[in-house]
Amino acid sequence: MMDVSTLFFYLFAALILIFGILTVTTRQLFRSAIYLLFTLINIAALYFMLNYEFIAAVQVVVYVGGIVVLILFSLFLTQQAGTHMTILPFRQQVLPVLISLAGFGLVCWLLMNTTFGTPETASTEYQITMVGKQMLSFGRDGYVLPFEAVSILLLAALVGCVAIAYRQPEKNI
Repeated sequence: MMDVSTLFFYLFAALILIFGILTVTTRQLFRSAIYLLFTLINIAALYFMLNYEFIAAVQVVVYVGGIVVLILFSLFLTQQAGTHMTILPFRQQVLPVLISLAGFGLVCWLLMNTTFGTPETASTEYQITMVGKQMLSFGRDGYVLPFEAVSILLLAALVGCVAIAYRQPEKNI
C-alpha cells in the first residue's frame, strides 16, 4: 500500500507533466502563461515536500512571482492577450518535435545508465544562516553577482515589454 507522501509525490509529478504539456501545446498565449504558472507552483510544492524550503521559496518568489507575472504583463501590454494564436505549418513543427523526442530519449538513456548514490552518501544538511551568508558574500562562494545579473536581466525584460507595447501613432496620408 502507498503512503501519503508517495501519493502526493506522484500527484505533484503528474500535475507538473500535465500542465507542462498544456503549456507548450496550447495555441493561446494567455492560457500558456497560466499553465506555466501552475507548472511552477507544482514544482515548488514538490520542493516543499522534499524539505527544500529555501529552494521552494525562491521558486515561488522568483519564477511564479516574477517571471510569470512579467510574462502576463507583457501579454496585457501588447493588447493581444486573448486574440493572438500561434499556429505553425506542419513542416515547421516537425523539427521541434524531432528535437524534443531526441532530448527525451537522451534523458531516458542517461537515467537508465547512471548509477546514483545512496541516500546515506548524499549530504542534504544545510543551515539557512549559511545560505544567507553565501548570498551576501562577494567571495569565492558568494552569490551577489548572480543575483545582480538576474536583476539586470529582469529589468531588460521589463524594458523590452514596454518597448513592444509602445505603439507608434498611425499616420494618415
